[in-house]
Amino acid sequence: MTLLPNSSDADLRDSHGGPDAQGVPLHDFSTNSNACGPCPAILEAVRQADASRYPDPRYGGLRARLAEFHGVAAERIVFAASASELIFRLTAAAARRGAKSVCLPAHGYGDYARAAQAWGLQPAPPAEARLVWCCDPSSPLGQAQSGLTASIDALAADAVCVLDLAYEPLRLDGALGLGSAQRDRVWQLWTPNKALGLTGVRAAYAIAPVDAGDWVDTVDAMAPSWPVGTHGVALLDGWTSAATQQWLATSLVTLREWKARQIVLCEQEFGWRCLPGAANFFCARPPMDDIAGLCAGLRTQGIKLRDTTSFGLPGHVRLAALPPASGQALADALRRIGKAPTTIPE
Repeated sequence: MTLLPNSSDADLRDSHGGPDAQGVPLHDFSTNSNACGPCPAILEAVRQADASRYPDPRYGGLRARLAEFHGVAAERIVFAASASELIFRLTAAAARRGAKSVCLPAHGYGDYARAAQAWGLQPAPPAEARLVWCCDPSSPLGQAQSGLTASIDALAADAVCVLDLAYEPLRLDGALGLGSAQRDRVWQLWTPNKALGLTGVRAAYAIAPVDAGDWVDTVDAMAPSWPVGTHGVALLDGWTSAATQQWLATSLVTLREWKARQIVLCEQEFGWRCLPGAANFFCARPPMDDIAGLCAGLRTQGIKLRDTTSFGLPGHVRLAALPPASGQALADALRRIGKAPTTIPE
């Protein structure tokens, strides 16, 4: 559990990976998008999408395909413009239905806390909170969430639990340790654009808990018309195909190799302490105090890392697994800005 951020921390909570005021980084370690992407078949489907027409406002065909893909009833599928949009909508729905308390991961995506703060929810332990946020693999650490099964089993009867599965398709080791009963108890939030290397296409969906029809009605009623546009529909539709899933499985093999090489580079050449994780990214602690200065200096060299202070993890950076050439570019940039150690600490 973590406390909600103060409003004075807005500049930290608004930080994000990817392009910024300086444009697109030459080597972007700051975003967790699949660096093997974009998935060619999905990219082509997005390009061929007919943007001259609205999609089906009820997304009937897409809803059926996603339900079949996950083996759930179609009425459990809820669409969203993005994960962030649904985070705010679910929080608003919980607050309108009487929730006063929230449980957040110790380190997690800032929008969980931002949405809770906007509705005045107060922090509470998992067994007492009426809105509980989980993420597995977590961000920024990329680790399995400690005590996830126990937290779900200990939920109050009227509590709402949302499990963010943004990085489940990019898990490089292990598996989600939940049985069907735990999965059916929580909202499962899916955002395939990261796994497909197309983060600019905003589209998401959730699988509602079993027998949560009244909640589904509330969350759907709070949605704008057509939350997912034509290009998002093309992405989500292609996500369910066997060819796309095979491409993803093949990309994970490459990402494992890139990540392993990158960790060796960070530890043996830079002297950074890398934290364990199961996803296509990891956190590292450089042997210096001025992490913001490090990131700013590297940004002038076309390199972007993610300062994890906004995740509640100061003193660390998060790095996505990129091709070896990007790792070498990082090493060269550290030397140019004088941040590469002359000797590696033992």
